[in-house]
Amino acid sequence: MNYEVDEVRKVFDDYVLKMDKSLESMRTEFQNIRAGRANPHILDKITVEAYGAPTPLNQISNITVTEARVIVISVWDSGLLKAVEKAILAANIGLTPSNDGKIIRLVFPEITGERRKELVKTVKAAGEATKVALRNERRDILEVIKKLRKDSIITEDDQKTFEKDIDKLIAQKNETAEKLIKEKEDEILNV
Repeated sequence: MNYEVDEVRKVFDDYVLKMDKSLESMRTEFQNIRAGRANPHILDKITVEAYGAPTPLNQISNITVTEARVIVISVWDSGLLKAVEKAILAANIGLTPSNDGKIIRLVFPEITGERRKELVKTVKAAGEATKVALRNERRDILEVIKKLRKDSIITEDDQKTFEKDIDKLIAQKNETAEKLIKEKEDEILNV
């Protein structure tokens, strides 16, 4: 490998992107955890068999949160109500749709204290998995930098600079992960 310092920066930026993807993955996972409040993101992955093709639910309806624990789905074509209801049941999100012929309601049940504690454990586990992924990215890029130093492609000063930059970046990403974990825990435990 014949790297220049700019090429090392490009490799560094690639690892930054991987770290950002790890954090984004954690955010997405947190959106799918029901915290007792209505969260329309729980429906993001649901597809409905509409007009002969699987269609995302949010492309055939309006999804609104009318109360703290109620989501209302207003399907634009009332002929699709049964298909939407079937898709929600098949998605296994733990909610039973209530169809009144015009709209579909999803009522989120009140979460018990024990279930809240389980959800907090799930959040902490997801957060720890993200931190492990960040540490693995750090290890990988440090190995690349050490190899470049060993091959005399970068100087020792460059190596130290890159290592300091990586450590600062990891500290920032871990801080962001901790903040996201804390926010989700507070959301879950807030009765």
